Amino acid sequence: MPSEYNNPRKKYAIYIGFAFFTFLVLLPLYVLIVIAFGDPRQTIDTVYPALIPSKFTLANFVNAFSGYGSILIAAFYKSLVTAFIVAILAIVLGFHASFGLSKLPFKISGIIIGILFFSTMIPSLTIAVPISVDFLRVGFLNESAFGLALAQELTVLPLTVFLILGAFQSIPKQLEQQARVDGATFTGALYKVLFPLALPGMISAFLLSWLMSWDEFTFAIILSPVHPTLPILIYIYGTGRGNILTGAAFSLLVTIPVIVLTIILSRFIKGSYMTAGITG
Repeated sequence: MPSEYNNPRKKYAIYIGFAFFTFLVLLPLYVLIVIAFGDPRQTIDTVYPALIPSKFTLANFVNAFSGYGSILIAAFYKSLVTAFIVAILAIVLGFHASFGLSKLPFKISGIIIGILFFSTMIPSLTIAVPISVDFLRVGFLNESAFGLALAQELTVLPLTVFLILGAFQSIPKQLEQQARVDGATFTGALYKVLFPLALPGMISAFLLSWLMSWDEFTFAIILSPVHPTLPILIYIYGTGRGNILTGAAFSLLVTIPVIVLTIILSRFIKGSYMTAGITG
């Protein structure tokens, strides 16, 4: 039976739709690049900015680094450390939690997953204020990357557990049973058999956790106002103090690690890991 996608009209319609979607996704990034590298007289200082500026400059980046170099590096470092702590914690906790949930009947694991996602339904601002008070009491968690990562874990971990659970449910249960029959211990079957098979799903969860932490705003601005992360710095210098060019340069720097990490790990992002957790 011929596939419906062999129809030339449907095929071209899909291509056009995909091209239009790609255009919509990339347009904000293009505008950001134009403002960051363009001459201000052709971008923000004119009523009708040029779609393709005739003059490009690095002055915006030079001004950003010369004026805020140490602050920018400190914020970049803090965002980077926080994002990796969040992603690593999410994978370690999510892997073991998902393995336990995969042993339960789907109806029970589904209810537990729903309860986990309940925390994401509560506004972050409502959670961040009492957490900030507790962190002030503890002391070493206040303003630290580790403390901020613990708070962000509240919203990241449910999604991580959901994704890794999907990876576990896609693995035939007979493989673990066969490993135990062949003499593998419980931990041996878990880490030597199931871990490598679930690795693509965990890398996908790692990437999404990292991205969620990288541009997180609410927890960062409440828990770390004195030593801000990069999104807070962009907000302060891009909008609060009115320097759009500096904000554009900072924003472009934010996107570079995202693009690099996404390209490296994108082949592990598969739709099956997004849906297996709800298929049982």
